[in-house]
Amino acid sequence: MSYQPTVVLVDDHDLVRAGVRAELGDRVRVVAEAADVVEAVDVIVETAPDVVLLDVHLPSGTGADVIAAVVDRGVETSFLALSVSDSPDDVISVIRAGARGYVTKAIKSDELVASIIRVAEGDAVFSPRLAGFVIDAFSSSLSEPAHDDVDQLSPREKEVMRLLARGYAYKEIARRLSISIKTVETHASAVLRKLQLSSRHELQNWAARRRIV
Repeated sequence: MSYQPTVVLVDDHDLVRAGVRAELGDRVRVVAEAADVVEAVDVIVETAPDVVLLDVHLPSGTGADVIAAVVDRGVETSFLALSVSDSPDDVISVIRAGARGYVTKAIKSDELVASIIRVAEGDAVFSPRLAGFVIDAFSSSLSEPAHDDVDQLSPREKEVMRLLARGYAYKEIARRLSISIKTVETHASAVLRKLQLSSRHELQNWAARRRIV
Protein backbone atom coordinates (compact mmCIF):
# COMPACT_ATOMS: atom_id res chain seq x y z
CA MET A 1 0.00 0.00 0.00
CA SER A 2 1.18 3.55 -0.75
CA TYR A 3 2.15 6.11 1.89
CA GLN A 4 -0.46 6.44 4.66
CA PRO A 5 -0.02 9.60 6.74
CA THR A 6 -1.33 9.53 10.30
CA VAL A 7 -4.24 11.91 10.86
CA VAL A 8 -6.17 13.41 13.77
CA LEU A 9 -9.72 14.58 12.96
CA VAL A 10 -10.92 17.67 14.83
CA ASP A 11 -14.58 18.62 14.42
CA ASP A 12 -17.32 19.17 17.00
CA HIS A 13 -19.91 17.15 15.05
CA ASP A 14 -19.79 13.37 15.54
CA LEU A 15 -21.55 12.72 12.23
CA VAL A 16 -19.10 14.91 10.33
CA ARG A 17 -16.12 13.08 11.81
CA ALA A 18 -17.71 9.73 11.04
CA GLY A 19 -18.43 10.83 7.49
CA VAL A 20 -14.91 12.13 6.90
CA ARG A 21 -13.41 8.95 8.36
CA ALA A 22 -15.58 6.85 6.06
CA GLU A 23 -14.62 8.94 3.02
CA LEU A 24 -10.92 8.64 3.85
CA GLY A 25 -11.19 4.87 4.23
CA ASP A 26 -7.88 3.08 4.60
CA ARG A 27 -5.96 5.56 2.45
CA VAL A 28 -4.79 7.42 5.57
CA ARG A 29 -4.47 6.22 9.16
CA VAL A 30 -6.83 8.09 11.51
CA VAL A 31 -5.19 7.78 14.94
CA ALA A 32 -7.54 9.97 17.01
CA GLU A 33 -10.52 12.31 16.97
CA ALA A 34 -11.45 15.37 19.01
CA ALA A 35 -14.46 17.64 19.37
CA ASP A 36 -13.11 20.75 21.14
CA VAL A 37 -9.93 22.76 21.61
CA VAL A 38 -8.70 21.17 24.85
CA GLU A 39 -9.38 17.62 23.70
CA ALA A 40 -7.77 18.34 20.34
CA VAL A 41 -4.57 19.71 21.84
CA ASP A 42 -4.28 16.74 24.20
CA VAL A 43 -4.71 14.09 21.51
CA ILE A 44 -2.42 15.88 19.06
CA VAL A 45 0.31 16.12 21.68
CA GLU A 46 -0.21 12.46 22.57
CA THR A 47 -0.24 11.07 19.03
CA ALA A 48 1.95 13.60 17.11
CA PRO A 49 0.21 12.86 13.78
CA ASP A 50 1.54 13.77 10.36
CA VAL A 51 -1.55 15.91 9.69
CA VAL A 52 -4.36 17.41 11.76
CA LEU A 53 -7.58 17.81 9.77
CA LEU A 54 -9.04 20.77 11.60
CA ASP A 55 -12.37 22.59 11.64
CA VAL A 56 -11.96 26.34 12.10
CA HIS A 57 -14.90 26.81 14.48
CA LEU A 58 -15.12 24.75 17.68
CA PRO A 59 -17.36 25.12 20.74
CA SER A 60 -14.52 26.23 23.00
CA GLY A 61 -12.50 28.30 20.52
CA THR A 62 -11.09 28.18 17.02
CA GLY A 63 -8.78 26.13 14.88
CA ALA A 64 -6.21 28.89 15.29
CA ASP A 65 -6.38 28.36 19.06
CA VAL A 66 -5.60 24.66 18.59
CA ILE A 67 -2.61 25.43 16.38
CA ALA A 68 -1.20 28.00 18.81
CA ALA A 69 -1.56 25.64 21.78
CA VAL A 70 0.08 22.73 19.95
CA VAL A 71 2.98 24.95 18.85
CA ASP A 72 3.41 26.11 22.46
CA ARG A 73 3.59 22.47 23.55
CA GLY A 74 6.47 21.90 21.11
CA VAL A 75 4.75 19.27 18.97
CA GLU A 76 5.55 19.24 15.25
CA THR A 77 2.66 18.44 12.96
CA SER A 78 0.99 19.92 9.89
CA PHE A 79 -2.49 21.40 9.96
CA LEU A 80 -5.03 21.28 7.13
CA ALA A 81 -8.21 23.25 7.76
CA LEU A 82 -11.44 21.56 6.62
CA SER A 83 -14.50 23.77 7.00
CA VAL A 84 -17.88 24.66 5.57
CA SER A 85 -16.77 28.29 5.78
CA ASP A 86 -15.14 30.02 2.83
CA SER A 87 -14.97 33.36 4.63
CA PRO A 88 -11.73 35.25 3.93
CA ASP A 89 -11.41 36.05 7.65
CA ASP A 90 -11.57 32.36 8.58
CA VAL A 91 -9.09 31.39 5.89
CA ILE A 92 -6.56 34.08 6.78
CA SER A 93 -6.79 33.59 10.56
CA VAL A 94 -6.01 29.88 10.43
CA ILE A 95 -3.24 30.30 7.84
CA ARG A 96 -1.64 33.06 9.90
CA ALA A 97 -1.76 30.69 12.88
CA GLY A 98 0.32 28.18 10.94
CA ALA A 99 -2.01 25.89 8.94
CA ARG A 100 -0.49 24.50 5.74
CA GLY A 101 -3.74 24.61 3.81
CA TYR A 102 -7.48 25.19 3.78
CA VAL A 103 -10.15 23.22 1.92
CA THR A 104 -13.93 23.31 2.16
CA LYS A 105 -16.18 20.38 3.01
CA ALA A 106 -17.44 20.36 -0.58
CA ILE A 107 -14.14 18.70 -1.53
CA LYS A 108 -14.31 15.21 -3.04
CA SER A 109 -12.82 12.34 -1.04
CA ASP A 110 -10.01 11.62 -3.53
CA GLU A 111 -9.02 15.29 -3.51
CA LEU A 112 -9.10 15.37 0.29
CA VAL A 113 -6.81 12.35 0.55
CA ALA A 114 -4.44 13.91 -1.99
CA SER A 115 -4.49 17.19 -0.02
CA ILE A 116 -3.66 15.39 3.24
CA ILE A 117 -0.72 13.61 1.62
CA ARG A 118 0.58 16.82 0.07
CA VAL A 119 0.38 18.66 3.39
CA ALA A 120 2.12 15.75 5.13
CA GLU A 121 4.93 16.09 2.58
CA GLY A 122 5.30 19.81 3.26
CA ASP A 123 3.20 21.39 0.49
CA ALA A 124 0.56 24.07 0.94
CA VAL A 125 -2.94 23.22 -0.34
CA PHE A 126 -5.98 25.44 -0.90
CA SER A 127 -9.35 25.09 -2.55
CA PRO A 128 -9.05 27.14 -5.79
CA ARG A 129 -11.02 30.26 -4.85
CA LEU A 130 -9.51 30.37 -1.35
CA ALA A 131 -5.94 30.67 -2.61
CA GLY A 132 -6.72 34.18 -3.83
CA PHE A 133 -7.69 35.28 -0.32
CA VAL A 134 -4.31 34.19 1.00
CA ILE A 135 -2.35 35.80 -1.82
CA ASP A 136 -4.25 39.08 -1.46
CA ALA A 137 -3.93 39.15 2.33
CA PHE A 138 -0.24 38.43 2.43
CA SER A 139 0.70 40.60 -0.54
CA SER A 140 -0.99 43.59 1.13
CA SER A 141 0.55 43.01 4.54
CA LEU A 142 4.04 41.81 3.69
CA SER A 143 5.47 45.22 2.96
CA GLU A 144 8.22 45.26 5.58
CA PRO A 145 11.65 44.98 3.93
CA ALA A 146 14.19 42.28 4.72
CA HIS A 147 16.01 42.99 7.95
CA ASP A 148 19.70 43.08 8.70
CA ASP A 149 19.11 40.46 11.41
CA VAL A 150 19.33 37.82 8.66
CA ASP A 151 22.97 38.75 8.15
CA GLN A 152 23.73 37.30 11.58
CA LEU A 153 22.85 33.82 10.33
CA SER A 154 25.31 31.46 8.72
CA PRO A 155 24.42 30.08 5.26
CA ARG A 156 23.27 26.79 6.82
CA GLU A 157 21.22 28.61 9.46
CA LYS A 158 19.52 30.59 6.70
CA GLU A 159 18.59 27.34 4.95
CA VAL A 160 17.17 25.91 8.17
CA MET A 161 15.37 29.18 8.96
CA ARG A 162 13.59 29.23 5.60
CA LEU A 163 12.50 25.61 5.87
CA LEU A 164 11.30 26.12 9.45
CA ALA A 165 9.35 29.20 8.36
CA ARG A 166 7.71 27.16 5.58
CA GLY A 167 6.46 24.68 8.16
CA TYR A 168 8.75 21.72 7.57
CA ALA A 169 9.29 19.31 10.47
CA TYR A 170 12.81 18.74 11.79
CA LYS A 171 12.97 15.27 10.26
CA GLU A 172 12.02 16.65 6.84
CA ILE A 173 14.61 19.44 7.10
CA ALA A 174 17.23 16.87 8.07
CA ARG A 175 16.36 14.77 5.03
CA ARG A 176 16.37 17.72 2.63
CA LEU A 177 19.70 19.09 3.88
CA SER A 178 21.31 15.67 4.46
CA ILE A 179 22.10 16.45 8.10
CA SER A 180 21.02 14.86 11.38
CA ILE A 181 17.89 15.87 13.27
CA LYS A 182 20.14 16.86 16.18
CA THR A 183 22.03 19.25 13.90
CA VAL A 184 18.73 20.73 12.71
CA GLU A 185 17.71 21.30 16.33
CA THR A 186 21.04 23.03 17.03
CA HIS A 187 20.66 25.32 14.01
CA ALA A 188 17.01 26.04 14.88
CA SER A 189 17.97 27.09 18.41
CA ALA A 190 20.69 29.33 17.04
CA VAL A 191 18.28 30.93 14.56
CA LEU A 192 15.72 31.73 17.25
CA ARG A 193 18.40 33.06 19.59
CA LYS A 194 20.03 35.31 16.98
CA LEU A 195 16.69 36.64 15.75
CA GLN A 196 15.46 37.08 19.34
CA LEU A 197 12.37 34.95 18.71
CA SER A 198 10.86 32.43 21.09
CA SER A 199 9.01 29.96 18.87
CA ARG A 200 8.57 28.63 15.35
CA HIS A 201 5.23 30.46 15.18
CA GLU A 202 7.02 33.78 15.79
CA LEU A 203 9.63 32.81 13.21
CA GLN A 204 6.95 32.12 10.59
CA ASN A 205 5.35 35.52 11.17
CA TRP A 206 8.75 37.25 11.21
CA ALA A 207 9.81 35.64 7.93
CA ALA A 208 6.45 36.29 6.27
CA ARG A 209 6.55 39.99 7.13
CA ARG A 210 9.97 40.23 5.50
CA ARG A 211 9.02 38.22 2.42
CA ILE A 212 11.99 35.88 2.81
CA VAL A 213 10.17 32.54 2.51
